[in-house]
Amino acid sequence: MQLIDGKVTSKEIRKEIAEEVKQLVATGAKQPHLAAILVGHDGGSESYVSGKMKACEEVGFKSSLIRFEDDVTEAELLAKVDELNNDADIDGFIVQLPLPKHISEDKVTDTIDPRKDVDGFHPINVGRMTIGMPAYISATPQGIMELLKRYEINTSGKHVVVIGRSNIVGRPMSILLSQKGNPGDSTVTVCHSRTAKLKEICLDADIIIAAIGAPGFVKGDMVKEGAVVIDVGTTRVKADDTKSGWRLKGDVLFDEVAPKCSFITPVPGGVGPMTITSLIINTLKSAKKEIYK
Repeated sequence: MQLIDGKVTSKEIRKEIAEEVKQLVATGAKQPHLAAILVGHDGGSESYVSGKMKACEEVGFKSSLIRFEDDVTEAELLAKVDELNNDADIDGFIVQLPLPKHISEDKVTDTIDPRKDVDGFHPINVGRMTIGMPAYISATPQGIMELLKRYEINTSGKHVVVIGRSNIVGRPMSILLSQKGNPGDSTVTVCHSRTAKLKEICLDADIIIAAIGAPGFVKGDMVKEGAVVIDVGTTRVKADDTKSGWRLKGDVLFDEVAPKCSFITPVPGGVGPMTITSLIINTLKSAKKEIYK
């Protein structure tokens, strides 16, 4: 069993990006600039956005954090999105989710210029990704594809079972892995909480991607010998023995599953570190005009 180390891979990619940014700036190119809009004071969102700002500094990007209180109106938020759309110095920006209930996340996402949608959530980017055109791919699927590539995990002709059908992880993963390429060329089955005979389907899988948001959902008797298991789960559960009072749990019962695997991602330290790095990758692509010429 080999552990897929997202922390190490993420650091390697950031070093590569930092070197590329240094060379770009030395030739007179503009320093890439990522902006983030944060509404309210949700602990998870605060932590995630802080990580994004630190990552920008690490690779030599400019970064901007725009804050609003929970009572910001939808009109005010959309006006700020429109302002960033038209700011030539901003290469990409994100609106951190979730948003307060009185604001439509769909409307906000639709308002973001697809050329600056480095989160990869805009319907135009999702559509382009679906038909294999250049697009910004959402962070978690892109991070997983990068891990598969860098660990040289063969996906061609393999049966991949994706557990979870969210628009952020499950659906895009199924599309990316079924497309031509490396990683790709897989036969993909998308499962969810209502799938009949889920255990039997998983036992036939060469690769399992667990993204259902249920701690310990995938157990040892659901995984065949030699399978590759990618755990996307990051559920916070109470833990009296930690300083924070909680710990992250994955969708995979690691101690049962790991001994059967050829490769497996841990939680934390597997897919998680790759998400912010994927956002950095997309911002660099935007600065270089790689997706939209």
